[in-house]
Amino acid sequence: MRTQTRCLILPLVLAVCAALLPARVMTPQDVAALRSVVSARISPDGRSIAYVLLVPRKLFEEDDGPAWTELHVWDETHGSRPFVTGQVNVSAIDWTPDGTGISFLARRGKDKNRSLYVIPIDGGEARKVLKHETGISGYAWLGDGSRIVFRAPEPLDKEREKLKKKGFKQEIFEEDLRYTRAWVATLNGEKPQKRRLDLEGTVNGIYPSPDGKLLAVKLAPKPLVDHSYMYTRVHVVRVSDGGLIYKVDTRGKLGAVRWSPDSRRLAVVAGVDEHDPNAGRLFLADVEAKTTEKFFLEDEGDVAGIAWKDDRTLLYTWDHGVETELRSFDVVTKKWKTVARRAWPSMDLCRRTGRVAFLGDTPQHPRELFVWEPGSGEARRVTDSNPWLKEIRLARQEVIEFQARDGLRLQGMLIHPLDEEPGVRYPLIVVVHGGPESHYRNGWLTSYTGLGQVAAARGFAIFYPNYRASTGRGVAFSKLDFGRPAMEEFDDIVDAAESLVRTGLVDEKKVGVTGGSYGGYATAWCSTALTEHFAAGVMFVGISDKISKLGATDIPDEVYLVHDRYRLWENWDLFLKQSPIYHVEKARTPLLILHGKADPRVPPLQSLELYRHLKTLGKVPVRLVWYPGEGHGNRRAAARYDYNLRALRWFEHYLKGEGGPPPDRNLDYGFGKKKKERNE
Repeated sequence: MRTQTRCLILPLVLAVCAALLPARVMTPQDVAALRSVVSARISPDGRSIAYVLLVPRKLFEEDDGPAWTELHVWDETHGSRPFVTGQVNVSAIDWTPDGTGISFLARRGKDKNRSLYVIPIDGGEARKVLKHETGISGYAWLGDGSRIVFRAPEPLDKEREKLKKKGFKQEIFEEDLRYTRAWVATLNGEKPQKRRLDLEGTVNGIYPSPDGKLLAVKLAPKPLVDHSYMYTRVHVVRVSDGGLIYKVDTRGKLGAVRWSPDSRRLAVVAGVDEHDPNAGRLFLADVEAKTTEKFFLEDEGDVAGIAWKDDRTLLYTWDHGVETELRSFDVVTKKWKTVARRAWPSMDLCRRTGRVAFLGDTPQHPRELFVWEPGSGEARRVTDSNPWLKEIRLARQEVIEFQARDGLRLQGMLIHPLDEEPGVRYPLIVVVHGGPESHYRNGWLTSYTGLGQVAAARGFAIFYPNYRASTGRGVAFSKLDFGRPAMEEFDDIVDAAESLVRTGLVDEKKVGVTGGSYGGYATAWCSTALTEHFAAGVMFVGISDKISKLGATDIPDEVYLVHDRYRLWENWDLFLKQSPIYHVEKARTPLLILHGKADPRVPPLQSLELYRHLKTLGKVPVRLVWYPGEGHGNRRAAARYDYNLRALRWFEHYLKGEGGPPPDRNLDYGFGKKKKERNE
């Protein structure tokens, strides 16, 4: 009798548990609706946090375009409150020095360009406090708030504009340059007084000292992308006349810049030298003594965000592997310690209270606002921008360690198939990050290109490897690909897949690969030179011909200094043989190629070359999709949605379906179907 009772109860319990689970799985429509917090600033008293919420446009309902960006405020009493919302694009948020208002840049009403607005924290309409004929690119408050320092592009030549209207629209490549200049404005009513600082170069960032007397200015020789990457340096100048006080001694890439409260020191995150792929080392500049000191802190990791707690204590976020932690550094004793094991790179600190605002994501949700209190073990999440995610069944995500064929230990994140069954082998999609000076963290990995939970819900395993030359593991690790493009670094991708095959999870005959930019290069390489390992590929804004790419990219010096380490004419053979098109006759991997037609970083011809050769050979299915108006990555809602649908269908067709010729080029976007509003 007892046995019969158990037999009756067990199915009932399982049925009840199943009923309690979220009812549905993630879809491309869900990905297109995901909101995320993209920036945050904590008030001077630490009680409130202003943040910008990215809100995608509603497909099929709003005009196509990039996502909207709204202003919201969180505090302990009210939670999150909307301040400037709807079809708006708010950026560069900050607090007025007295904490009574929030400033931001936007184009509102009849604005032709971005102007500076302030909205009172206790209610009321935003008011325009500063406009400029060419628009404001960035700004910072000076002293008590009666002055602003801002940067703005030079005005267009009026005579040139007249000639353009007559048809003379010629462009002198890399000579018709438009510099960004620094200005100081005194806010005295409706007619602010403005004066330009006479600084040599183009201004990429301005950071006033707390006492309002000095500016740390990021200056590049010319307004070229290569110069912004490799030749930007910090110059300390006087607010009064722009006179140079000190040029901070760093080399290579440049990251965050922060003043100490006493206006004596500058903390700067930069590359250790001009060959460092990542701005991840800490430098301390003593402005009075005019000296710069470099700190390694640890070999296997990178400094990400920085903030001064007091005159001798610096808080910083430390990337190590797939995790990030919060540390403090005593600039006098030169000692550091961990203060929170779990943190995120982007942070803002209130020195009065010690409270820190983080932008954080986890495997369960995209970026949200987190708050950390001094002495607490962990930051707490305070926003929920996608409450409908509670309706979604999410697949399990875990950190996986694997060994490359030469013994190097590597990491990555695995998202399991949603309804994984023991003993069943699943198709695998390997998602390769770009850079390669980048890395995946153990957080939210689902995006229009990342596939993630959508692919997991369709029965795929998805793996995100941090191959050699990724960031997060120090300078030496990030330089492991120097002068060796597509060699060991892309063998790591094969080794990652094979390690998962050995676990019994993955079907070795059903492995796909995808990625954008350098990840697109990896996809092209895996689909040609390493084609025997991959049954399908989706390449996005990727490289196929190293020789022609070097002659057309907008970052030739960056590619030389921190990647290839050879100029084209110094090693023709290297660039020839490390081009996917050199191996095109081997290709047996069905390849979907997608590219923005306005991409300046990896010219669209890179995709056309590979497509044309594969099509001419006729041995493998290939399709090329252009996205007009898109650059190095899709920004508009429709292009992102189209990409997501096409990539998923390609993998389903070749890793789970019948294969053969490419699937129908037309997509069902869901027009006319009733859609549930999930974000209201």
